[in-house]
Amino acid sequence: MKGSDHNNILTNREREVFELLVQDKTTKDIAQQLFISEKTVRNHISNVMQKLNVKGRSQAVVELIKLGELKI
Repeated sequence: MKGSDHNNILTNREREVFELLVQDKTTKDIAQQLFISEKTVRNHISNVMQKLNVKGRSQAVVELIKLGELKI
């Protein structure tokens, strides 16, 4: 594993979802803004939590910030 590999933990769509999540948007807001269903939003969030091995959205956000994947 090269040092730069962690730069792409998130797909573009997952990143969009989490960027909206940190702006205090609800699942419904995010779904409407990205033109996807609420279920899809929840799936993206679950996928990211699995990738990071965390429980809960806020923990995922904290990890992503630590990894430099998310800016606040």
